Order: sequence, then structure tokens, then C-alpha cells
Amino acid sequence: MKQINFFDTPKIDQVGIDDRISRITARSIKKEAKVKGLYMILNMIDLTTLEGADTEDKVKHICYKAMHLHDEYPDLPTTAAVCVYPNFVKTAVTELKGSGVKVASVATAFPSGQADTQTKLADVKEAVDNGADEVDMVISRGKYHSGDYDFVFNEIATIKAAIGKARLKVILETGELGNLDNIRRASDIAMYAGADFIKTSTGKIKPAATLPVILVMMEAVRDYYYNTGRMVGIKPAGGISNAKLALQYLLLLKETLGGKWLNNTYFRFGASSLANDVLMQIVKQKTGNYQSKDYFSKD
Repeated sequence: MKQINFFDTPKIDQVGIDDRISRITARSIKKEAKVKGLYMILNMIDLTTLEGADTEDKVKHICYKAMHLHDEYPDLPTTAAVCVYPNFVKTAVTELKGSGVKVASVATAFPSGQADTQTKLADVKEAVDNGADEVDMVISRGKYHSGDYDFVFNEIATIKAAIGKARLKVILETGELGNLDNIRRASDIAMYAGADFIKTSTGKIKPAATLPVILVMMEAVRDYYYNTGRMVGIKPAGGISNAKLALQYLLLLKETLGGKWLNNTYFRFGASSLANDVLMQIVKQKTGNYQSKDYFSKD
């Protein structure tokens, strides 16, 4: 593979990005395609609980919901994964056994990333030793803003080597990167360092995921695929709470990367509150009536 100069990454055409997004958000979707898209979205969600007040009972509840999104509609898919802190991975593994739902764990001093590499490796080791299928790591934004791209690259590569067969999602925390050019550069660094997914956000700061940001990341994934032949996944996280917006993400994905990415192997939503709105839309399509939000668990 040729040497990559991360100081010389493609510059982003803001006007072009805005034009693409305006055309996507103006589209209407026919009922049949909408229903298919809603089912697809449910199966792409990483149902998540990442709070200081998390308990084993809460983790068990969210695992049950991941497998049983609405008991009155047995044809619904499961979510893609449940995402928890490393100390709850064992609980999630036990609860989800045999379901096909993956167990993801945040690590590397989530959400700040402010720790030395050895501390981050210990965090990752706890997650994978407890059985995590996927690890969501955060990049060192301080190092990135200092221009130490080699450090960011090497740290991601070190974490990737440490997690064995688990898949690595690299969180860029795009709301802290400043502009679309930085998001493109950080995407390239993560992918060339070995990321299996690039992810927008921790969900702990605003702005989180946005359509322009995801389009830049999708274009980075497309270019990386053309250069290497390796498919990398994308995960928008934070700020996606309604089905209409999630469907726009799928449209953007289909038109930018194509059908090969339209599955939960290569596309995820990090948005737990999204599941309930999608369920409400599915019930509306099936019955003609909206159900109250009170019919759905918050977690």
C-alpha cells in the first residue's frame, strides 16, 4: 500500500455537499419502499445504554427489547447490536445468547479519549475478554488538533491489533473536529489504520451526526474502497430520533455507496430513541393509526 500523507487529503466542496443534501431531503418515498426501509432501519440500530446510572437490570431490559421490539408484531427484526460499557458486557452476552444480536462495548476512555494508550488498552481488554463482538473506540481529539496524525493513526492500529476478531468502530467525534475537511482527514486516518467502521459521535456532545457530515464520511469510504478493495462500515450516532431522517440517511447511503452497504454489516444507527419512532411508523402503516408513545418502553 502506498504511503498516505494525511496533511494532503481531499478538500471538501461545501456548496456541493449542501446541494446533495437539499436534493435528498426534498425526496418523497412511496409506501412500499418506506415500509421496507423502516424494517431495515430497525435491524441497523445499535440499541445503547451508556449512562453513569446504568444497572444490570437496565442492561437486561435493553437486551430484551433488542430481541423483542414489539411483541404484537413477531415479523419484526432484532436490532443489530446492544452497546454497553465494558463492565456490562458479560451480562449482555448472557442475555443475548443465540439471538444473533451483537454485543458492542465502548472503550478507550469513552467519551473523552483522555487517557494514555496503556489505560485504553486495559479498557479494550476488559471488553473483549468479557465477550464483546465489537469495540467502539474514540480517537484522541487533542492529538488530532495538535496535528499529530501519526499518533492518532498508530493508536487506532494498536487498538485494532489488540481486539483480535472483534470489529472496531472508530468514533471521530465530528462535533469536535471543527469542519468538513477535518472530518474527511480523520475518516481517512481511521480507515487506513484498520477501522472496520467509522462512527460520527459519542452522542455526548452536539452537534452529533448530520447529513452533511455523513456524506463526507461516505465519500471517504467510497474512495478508500476504490483504492484498497476493502469495505468499511459507517455509523451515524446521536441526533437521529425520527424515522423520516433515518430514511434520508438510507437514501444517501444507497446513492453514494450502493446496495452492498445496505445492511447492518456495513451500516448502523447509534440512536436508541430512534427505535420507538420507527415502530410507531410501522404500526401506522399496518393499522392506519398511530399508537401513543406510552405503548413503547423508553429503553
